[in-house]
Amino acid sequence: MQSTPVVLIADDEAEIRDVLHVYLRNEGYMVLEAENGLEVLQTLEQEKPDVIIMDVMMPQMDGITTCIKIREHSNIPIIILSAKETQLDKITGLSIGADDYVTKPFHPLELMARVKVQLRRHSDKKDDQKSTDILRIGELMIDIPQHEVSIQDRQIKLTPLEFSILKLLASHRGQVFSVDRIYESVWKEPASSSEQTVMVHIRNLREKLEVDPRHPKYIKTVWGVGYKIEK
Repeated sequence: MQSTPVVLIADDEAEIRDVLHVYLRNEGYMVLEAENGLEVLQTLEQEKPDVIIMDVMMPQMDGITTCIKIREHSNIPIIILSAKETQLDKITGLSIGADDYVTKPFHPLELMARVKVQLRRHSDKKDDQKSTDILRIGELMIDIPQHEVSIQDRQIKLTPLEFSILKLLASHRGQVFSVDRIYESVWKEPASSSEQTVMVHIRNLREKLEVDPRHPKYIKTVWGVGYKIEK
């Protein structure tokens, strides 16, 4: 992560961009702005922000489509903003690779706290690079310093949150982690309505790692308790 964190705001409402710009600058961050998804992709060709705050409903290219395109080549943390607040909308946002989902209207200070969480996770990734740990579980290999996962030499693309969850479970094989504990360990904030969020990421992990996600080989469900990777 750069010495001064860079945050990219993508929203077609100038008023929202202006408000967030002030709050982010007050936190000491550098701020980039975009009005739509196409501008986000163009910006990423020139700049390397540490976090993206992106609205769903934008002209020319919406936030969901943009998130999908970013995930084709980058694991940069993405916080989705949306006026849609149903569980299905949130699940959709997380399923396509977003790291967090904030509904409008929101308090800017809450969003600043979520930005700090993503930056802290980004910093943790940097710390991991000092490690030489490589975890092996059967055909699954987790290269912690490189943040890479492979199965039989086939690279598996994971989001930063998915990698953090997998690393947590793989580093404590045989230990059952509750949903709340996973959330608090990975998101590094108190668990609040965390069940759906964690379940979505577990489901995404299984779809990427398992031959048959309905009968997982790696991430096991302990009904009524949580999740684990067996010894």
